[in-house]
Amino acid sequence: MSNNKKVPMRKCVGCQEMKSKKEMLRIIRTQEGEFLLDATGKKNGRGAYICPSSECLSKAIRQKGLERSFKQAIPQDVYEMLEREMRESESK
Repeated sequence: MSNNKKVPMRKCVGCQEMKSKKEMLRIIRTQEGEFLLDATGKKNGRGAYICPSSECLSKAIRQKGLERSFKQAIPQDVYEMLEREMRESESK
């Protein structure tokens, strides 16, 4: 028997490409309506995935990918937080 584990795949809300879950950033909306960046991938809440690149984030903003995933308007400060996180991760 083979022990190949199935790799969970998720679709980026920016570029619409399927990639492994570990390569992507998870954005969650908690029950209180707060938006957070979930580094562990295990927090409770509705989640959407995005590639860790500023290009995918700008596509997601332009095409309203996050708004479609969460079925609600996303506050501007959430996008600003995500852009800040992307810059920090790209500079590492």
